Amino acid sequence: MQYRITFLGTGTSTGVPLIGCQCAICTSEDKRDKRLRSSVLVEAIPKSGLGSTSENLKILIDAGPDFRQQMLQEKVAVLDGILLTHEHWDHVAGLDDVRALNFLTKKPVPVYGEQRVLDNVQKIFSYAFINEYLPGLPKMTLHTIENREFAIGGLPIIPVRAYHNKLPVYGFRVGPFGYLTDANYIDDSELDKFTGVEVFVVSTVMKTPHRSHFALDDAIQVGRRTGARQIYLTHMSHRLGPYQEFCKELPLGVAPAYDGLVVNL
Repeated sequence: MQYRITFLGTGTSTGVPLIGCQCAICTSEDKRDKRLRSSVLVEAIPKSGLGSTSENLKILIDAGPDFRQQMLQEKVAVLDGILLTHEHWDHVAGLDDVRALNFLTKKPVPVYGEQRVLDNVQKIFSYAFINEYLPGLPKMTLHTIENREFAIGGLPIIPVRAYHNKLPVYGFRVGPFGYLTDANYIDDSELDKFTGVEVFVVSTVMKTPHRSHFALDDAIQVGRRTGARQIYLTHMSHRLGPYQEFCKELPLGVAPAYDGLVVNL
């Protein structure tokens, strides 16, 4: 199995540029400084399917407010599953727009999350779960996950428990790829689940300590402990500075991700 990772969004909850801000990153003309809300598309590509996108298994991690734009930019027409890290608006707000995928596939989109998260999805999008069928409503099938391995289309997915201040969240490991966003604490036993990944993605909002996100140095340290050959930073705010300058500050093997970045594994 081979994997293609596409970063659809790498910004924090406000996105970058921040509305009304005139700082160096928010006024930058570098497209790598334009950050939609954080989301990543994971494609599992069977060796027999090389060169054919129709056989690829497509899994989205988080569907925030920029979901529609992200799907259009990457020409995504089918999703085999959406993994939700947690229920905050910048990670679930785009679920209304799965209706477009419903129109194309004539099927609901499978959404995976822990029970608390799915309860919140049902509350936020209550109109999508009424008993009476109404044309045009988003259709989702909700699948409860727990802190143990499960599979989508035969592909193993490993949830990894972490904490966003006091809120439990899930990171995910898919084969050689690890993804952990919106966290400021992870227990050693959970971090061990990422050991041996080739690429690890971790969030940081700013260089200094934050009450619910890893500070930059802490994010790098967590990434180093996985043994990944490459660490990418995501969920970044404008406080980290313009892309080109920020890259120069980072150690070898660590880089800021950017919207549209594709990594093949």
